[in-house]
Amino acid sequence: MLSVLSYGRLVARAVLGGLSQTDGRDYSLVTASCGFGKDFRKGILKKGMCYGDDACFIARHRSADVLGVADGVGGWRDYGVDPSQFSATLMRTCERLVKEGRFTPSSPVGILTSGYYELLQNKVPLLGSSTACIVVLDRQSHQLHTCNLGDSGFLVVRGGEVVHRSDEQQHYFNTPFQLSIAPPGAEGVVLSDSPEAADSSSFDVQLGDIILTASDGLFDNMPDYMILQELKKLKSANYDSIQQTAQSIAKQAHELAYDPNYMSPFAQFACDNGLNVRGGKPDDITVLLSIVAEYTD
Repeated sequence: MLSVLSYGRLVARAVLGGLSQTDGRDYSLVTASCGFGKDFRKGILKKGMCYGDDACFIARHRSADVLGVADGVGGWRDYGVDPSQFSATLMRTCERLVKEGRFTPSSPVGILTSGYYELLQNKVPLLGSSTACIVVLDRQSHQLHTCNLGDSGFLVVRGGEVVHRSDEQQHYFNTPFQLSIAPPGAEGVVLSDSPEAADSSSFDVQLGDIILTASDGLFDNMPDYMILQELKKLKSANYDSIQQTAQSIAKQAHELAYDPNYMSPFAQFACDNGLNVRGGKPDDITVLLSIVAEYTD
């Protein structure tokens, strides 16, 4: 039999639990971005939310905050096609759809699908390929809805630990799932995946959760423990603090990418696939760093 005191404690816990589950406050994301193009050392930078062949967007709507990262497939450059045009146009289209309210917060794959099909319908074909990751915070339900196609991705960190992460999608080593538009007659030759093939997930988030969305240039060069060390420097939801931490993470990944003696996650993955590889992986790097905070107008 429970004592009165024990019963009272159980009731208090139940009430507090119910309050936390029915928190009437709206949540939002405070987000900063940083990145480096692979050709940064040559002084080649692109305007807007683009770092080399990577592209990204940060959009807000009355019902949700939405983030996106895309990584243009560099192999198109061998055929005279600028890979950044596909990823940048895809992200700009998705951003516009969000700002126009033409999306459902619980279906980020719907944003990706609509954006991709708009590109397919262009009168002048926009050739290219790209991976893509879209993250949506539903302000009222406090749920994060995600979709990830390929090897860009996200981490959710709470209390210094990774509590959620995206699953990387690869056809085989260094060949991620990707959206593509091929020249006429080459549709069956160019690797292309459906946006509906993206890995989707939904889960609750809490105030103070850290969400890191990035291209593979980050994850190929920095293992989780290094990222978590950098995130320890983030002490508040102040934008300047988030921006500084995003810059620190992107800069460290960029430096490691050009270290020939560093055993990077990419090099380890290559070794696991029977290749003798060492060093970082020079690549474009895009980092979107967010903190879940109480929504304010």
